[in-house]
Amino acid sequence: MSLPGFGEVFGEVCGAFDGLLEVPLREVLWAEEGSDAAALIDETVYTQTGLFAFEVALFRLLERCGVRPDYVMGHSVGELAAAYVAGVWSLQDAVRVVAARGRLMQALPAGGVMMSLEASEEQALGWIAGAGVGGSVSLGAVNGPSSVVVSGAEAAVGRVARLARDAGCRTRRLRVSQAFHSPLVEPVLEEFAAVLREVSFSEPGIAVVSNVTGSVADAGELASVEYWVRHAREAVRFGDGVECLVGRGVTEFVEVGPEAVLSGLVQGRGEGVVAFPSVRVGQGELASFVRGLARLHTRGTPVSWPVLRPGRRVALPTYAFNRQRYW
Repeated sequence: MSLPGFGEVFGEVCGAFDGLLEVPLREVLWAEEGSDAAALIDETVYTQTGLFAFEVALFRLLERCGVRPDYVMGHSVGELAAAYVAGVWSLQDAVRVVAARGRLMQALPAGGVMMSLEASEEQALGWIAGAGVGGSVSLGAVNGPSSVVVSGAEAAVGRVARLARDAGCRTRRLRVSQAFHSPLVEPVLEEFAAVLREVSFSEPGIAVVSNVTGSVADAGELASVEYWVRHAREAVRFGDGVECLVGRGVTEFVEVGPEAVLSGLVQGRGEGVVAFPSVRVGQGELASFVRGLARLHTRGTPVSWPVLRPGRRVALPTYAFNRQRYW
């Protein structure tokens, strides 16, 4: 991203991870394509730390453009970025938590998978119970009324998926290296808790919607070690979070990340509700970013356009264009 402000913050956050990772994050993100260092981005610890750095820098860029949210919400590791920009942690403490989480998740044994189902939470829980595999698989995410993820041991998830397909449900295996938010993460939770006990928490300056409860978290929750341990283990209740925000009158959602993944889960979830991805893969980072800002602007969100680049203001017509069909 070439816009002013993004690169400085991105570099600062990447540098904050120095000493916490075996290979500096900068070297991985700027590695020559096809090199051993470039391949590290597929490892959980570098994927999660890289996402955190990108999301924080993009959030700060949106702030500089005048886009300031009433609420922030993440999806799994995205909630750690949301909590940081809301003021829950200092940068030094935030990167310690994110790096530890990624390192511990990467150390989990192989053999875990995550499967997306076009089904309701109740249907998925029924299939888990019917498969008799409750101890090795659980709900990993509830993304919407008919979009859930089951997560756990490969054989167990496979049995649940077969029951789902027999019932006419479409399934899709996610491209992940571990079964996040499942019973398989439990062996590392105590070590993660030990890291959390060493960091400081502050009251957030922006309301944070919780993945754990699907509602606005209070300061006591976000300052609790137990909350973030539950956050790593329990299902991501993103769909409930969207419902919570729509119920509070939120109609504009901005996805802050390197791809348009979550916007489709939000679009149309309420009357007048729209979701804007900040960046779209294949459409040019700058062009897609400016396009998203323009859509927000037309919806009434104040945007500080001079931040993008110096330019000349042009007066637009003060009336709607007259349109008349020829035929």
